[in-house]
Amino acid sequence: MSGSTQGDTVEPGGQPMGHATLRGRRFLVFWSAQTTSKFGSAMTVVVMPLIAVQSLNASPFLIGVLEAAAWLPWLAIGLVAGAWVDRMSRWRVMILGDVVSALLFASVPVAAWLGVLSVWHLLTVALLAGAVSVLYSTAYDAYLPSLVPSGDLAGANSRLQGTEKIAQVAGPSFGGLIVQVAGAVPALVIDAITFVVSAICVWTLREDARSPRQGRGERAVRLRTEIAQGLAHVWSDRYLRSLTAYAAASNLAMGALQAVLVVFLAREAGLGAATIGVALGSIGVGGVLGAVSAPGLSRWLGSARAIVLCEVVAMPFALLIPLTGTGTAVAFLIVGGAVVSAGVVAPNVLSATFLQTSCPPSMLGRVSASTRVINYSTLPAGTLAGGALGSLAGLRPAMWIITAGLTACTAILLCGPLPRVRDLPVRLTGASGERST
Repeated sequence: MSGSTQGDTVEPGGQPMGHATLRGRRFLVFWSAQTTSKFGSAMTVVVMPLIAVQSLNASPFLIGVLEAAAWLPWLAIGLVAGAWVDRMSRWRVMILGDVVSALLFASVPVAAWLGVLSVWHLLTVALLAGAVSVLYSTAYDAYLPSLVPSGDLAGANSRLQGTEKIAQVAGPSFGGLIVQVAGAVPALVIDAITFVVSAICVWTLREDARSPRQGRGERAVRLRTEIAQGLAHVWSDRYLRSLTAYAAASNLAMGALQAVLVVFLAREAGLGAATIGVALGSIGVGGVLGAVSAPGLSRWLGSARAIVLCEVVAMPFALLIPLTGTGTAVAFLIVGGAVVSAGVVAPNVLSATFLQTSCPPSMLGRVSASTRVINYSTLPAGTLAGGALGSLAGLRPAMWIITAGLTACTAILLCGPLPRVRDLPVRLTGASGERST
């Protein structure tokens, strides 16, 4: 998650830094790498389940297992990644991550052409690609401050967030179209190519700063201490604790929805691959609008009230999705999904801004990693539960149960401290990282 900003920022000396740095070659190259890889990843969201459904005739439960495999690495190495990447070359981690991801996704069409593709192959690719994503995402977040001056970070994050949402709109649509024309398996070749392009872009930055190395024993002790400090900070802040608990609960339902949705649209709603891609891409428009509207909502309502209002108003629209069918009934999916997407992304932007302004800078990486692990920890369970529910109760009944559960999660926010304040607190920090008044 990342916040957004209005206008240029100013360095302490009074010089505006916004456009000068963000239009420079190094940031534009980094931005291009992120945009390309995010586009490929957005394609994969549609393509991988369709490969399992069309080429391997997988059951809804196996689709749920496939979705869970992509998120399980966060549980295994997520807490370690934040502290570990600080001791490595983040530049090299990103390059290696892109190269490994390209090889993993390219292995699927190769296996299909050789006639040896199986569900186990897809599961292995999803699991390993998920592990690479954990390290890449952590290195990516930590690398950006070394590329962009501190005064320009908000503007950089705003641009990166915006293109990520646009990729999430275009990626599924393009992926569905390629599947319709050439088949699901060849579509992953394009995904692999996007990671190669990203690796080349990052490589041209040639920035290889390293943190001081430590002895193995000291490193192990500090690793455990730093992980504990990050988790303790999340627990001690009542606003951050409430936001994290809500995100974890809603991600449980979102994981279940993700596991069943593509199978439901293909088998129960009767939609073709191209229609599925276009519809899911259209849903992403809501996310773009949510990101754009977040600053205005915060100024108008207050950041805390805006988060609560967005979630409470938007989540019930998920109940439109089970009504999806062919013809004009596709509108239920597009409208319901787009409103839910807007209701998720706008609070994400505001929550990220709160985290960046309330957490001591020296702990930002660890606290961010801790919230991600907690948030993502429920996704594997959700995908497994969604797949099992789809197999046992049927696809459409499962969709009703899941979307109702997603709507009910808003009770966590309503019972927390956010409804009782207008704005989330901003705690300015000094250069040492300690909070100052």
